[in-house]
Amino acid sequence: MDPVAFEIFGLSIRWYGIIMAAAMLLGSSLLFKLAKKKGYNENDIYDLLLVVLISAVVGSRLYYVVFNWGYYGANPSQILNFRGGGMAIHGGVIFGLISGYIFTRIKKMDFYELADLAAPGLILGQAIGRWGNYMNGEAHGGPTDLPWGILVDGVKVHPTFLYESFWNFLVFAALLLYLPKRKFNGEGFLLYGILYSIGRFFIEGLRTDSLMLGSLRMAQVISVAIIVVFSGIIVYKRKKSLKK
Repeated sequence: MDPVAFEIFGLSIRWYGIIMAAAMLLGSSLLFKLAKKKGYNENDIYDLLLVVLISAVVGSRLYYVVFNWGYYGANPSQILNFRGGGMAIHGGVIFGLISGYIFTRIKKMDFYELADLAAPGLILGQAIGRWGNYMNGEAHGGPTDLPWGILVDGVKVHPTFLYESFWNFLVFAALLLYLPKRKFNGEGFLLYGILYSIGRFFIEGLRTDSLMLGSLRMAQVISVAIIVVFSGIIVYKRKKSLKK
């Protein structure tokens, strides 16, 4: 696939940027719609989205650069080359959560409820955003003979971007169905973390461009940690509610 969608005055506009922008727009629109139904002030939600999105973009790039420092340390001019790809969702979520928590504390908003409302839009954005990886010819797996394999540099490989996109759409549907039934504020986001991490753990094992921590795939390490910690929190919170 040609990663360049079109050119404007000699400037190449890449599919990666277009798809990522669309993913953030749709995810943000869903959060805005759900928050509005809950009675949140529109201006507060706009401000929250602005803070979180900027933080998430910076965080996702910083995370990626840190774990690829061998390349970026030798090529510092490429650190801010967002158009060429290189965004890590775990970094984006971490930075987005931190900035969102600080903002909601300042504004005296319910962070945990807003995290629940943000979860469907977040996973929807991730499902769409993975297609940006496809257009860049990145985030694919190793060789395969499966009929749905894709050609990259003349080799048929696992379309791991497609696997994750499909899984994320399933998680999106599950969250929309479960949110009205959640037992406590924050449970929806915890469920998002668990379900996404289950899929990411297995899919990451097929990829050839994983960010590494020594001999370990960083995304798998974080996925296991999220599954264990978030599951523990849900069990604790539910047991605590039963005792009341």
